[in-house]
Amino acid sequence: MIVIIDYGSGNVKSVYNALRVIDSDVKISHRDQDLRDATHLILPGVGAFAKCMNGLSGLGIVESLRREVIEKGKPFLGICVGLQALATWGLEFGQHAGLDWISGNVDRIDTNGCGLRLPQIGWNEVNVQIPEPLFQGIESGATFYFVHSFHLIPDDLRVVSATTEYGVPVTASVQKDNVFGVQFHPEKSQTAGIKLLENFLKVT
Repeated sequence: MIVIIDYGSGNVKSVYNALRVIDSDVKISHRDQDLRDATHLILPGVGAFAKCMNGLSGLGIVESLRREVIEKGKPFLGICVGLQALATWGLEFGQHAGLDWISGNVDRIDTNGCGLRLPQIGWNEVNVQIPEPLFQGIESGATFYFVHSFHLIPDDLRVVSATTEYGVPVTASVQKDNVFGVQFHPEKSQTAGIKLLENFLKVT
């Protein structure tokens, strides 16, 4: 069972509709029993880092997620702000603690000197560095849909599985063991996005 984590924010319905194209056993929930029953967990997100973390903390599910993902090793995919929540700290509107599953900070994309405005909105090429498992069957240079001003800067760059360019190199995806995150929106990225979600669901 695939559980899309509902914390009162994020584009859960779009992610749900995309996953229903692939698999019928999809649920939107934050109930502890559903997290226990899930085979795969997905955390979508739009908006600010702090709002995402406050939503998770307010529901009291941070420790439940740690139990299922870190202790039990269930495949986890963070999307957009859901990726950013993996970091140690988010530096948007102050400093806010993240899940700290991937050591590093979420900071504003440094576009000073390149003339590009934030947020980055629209399609951009993704340069794949680690093709498996998320990008298996997806060519490096495929385009995905982005909407963001901040990105994760990990302490260990070996967790970066893909980058994109927006005046400067930008983290497009990360992976560490069973934890995955994508800064772009696969649910809005047509064929390549659906393929990436299919690949995630094959992770066991």
